[in-house]
Amino acid sequence: MALLELHNFSCGYGEMIAVSDLSFTVEAGQILALLGPNGAGKTSTILAIMGHVQIKAGSLSVDGHDVTRLPALSRNELGLALVPEGRRLFSDLTVAENLTIGGYSRSRADEKRNLARVFELFPRLAERRSQLSASLSGGEQQMLAIGRALMSMPRLLLVDELSLGLMPKMVDLCIGALRTLNKEGLAIILVEQDTSRALEVADRVCVLASGRNVFTGPSEAARRDVDLLHSYTGITA
Repeated sequence: MALLELHNFSCGYGEMIAVSDLSFTVEAGQILALLGPNGAGKTSTILAIMGHVQIKAGSLSVDGHDVTRLPALSRNELGLALVPEGRRLFSDLTVAENLTIGGYSRSRADEKRNLARVFELFPRLAERRSQLSASLSGGEQQMLAIGRALMSMPRLLLVDELSLGLMPKMVDLCIGALRTLNKEGLAIILVEQDTSRALEVADRVCVLASGRNVFTGPSEAARRDVDLLHSYTGITA
């Protein structure tokens, strides 16, 4: 049974449909890269999965249970967590306070263990735990956004535009952290404009163009077909 399943899924804002008739699954411990040009519907898809954008049609299931109408908090409690585009940290709170907010649904004992795990994964955050998040570099803020999501002990992490605005060295550090987490069993949906990096880490790929699914399959197949992504979306591997 898939950890997450979208079936004939459509979502949008008001009367506008951003994504139509999308179907894919994410298995436990799998990385799915969600690719496509700007405006393809990638962010709308993951925000709808999290409960922040309205699902217009179709269904969303977690562990085979329909969660299409559940609120965002309930989806988080079922093991879904978001690392949003642009990080969206609480700029007037410290690193430690941002992390604590991420674990609000967990017990105090869980919070302590999760905090230690985040600091083990990102030693820079441990060094800067008392600093305001606004004072961090872009890469450190991305680490903090990932760490905040991990505080809820997710089974599926949705990461939107990991590399946006980051230096290559910081992208490497964050990608390395995601690889480590995946090896520990965490499933990931990765929205990423750096197609080559996404294909390196993903098991499967879903490509969107103009709100529709134009390819779903193993990342290896996408890597072998050098014309595939470009012909549909204008992006290259």
